[in-house]
Amino acid sequence: MRRKLIAVAVLALCLVAAGLNLYASDKNAPTTRTLQGQVMKDSEAPLPGAVVYLKNTKTMGVRSFISDDKGYYRFTSLSPNVDYEVHAEYRGTKSETKTLSSFDSRTTATINLKMNAK
Repeated sequence: MRRKLIAVAVLALCLVAAGLNLYASDKNAPTTRTLQGQVMKDSEAPLPGAVVYLKNTKTMGVRSFISDDKGYYRFTSLSPNVDYEVHAEYRGTKSETKTLSSFDSRTTATINLKMNAK
């Protein structure tokens, strides 16, 4: 009987230790991530003043950013557990929509957007 109690106690300690190890690995996971990139014309020239739209596919909320004088944009504080769709618009034209997947584990992801600007 005593051996059974010791075996159960050892098993319980192993399970607790395994649980703590899983918890510790989750603490190292990023809590937020960043999406950045550059909006470019087909000629590879930067496109300043383009409006970049970022849609959270879980909540359907949309954020926007106007590309800077070198065509760069940046969205911070994004959830690592959500897919996002991003595209740019400029003077009536729209870029292809691209996706930042929740399976992408980078804390800073780069997606460049190319468009036919008038």
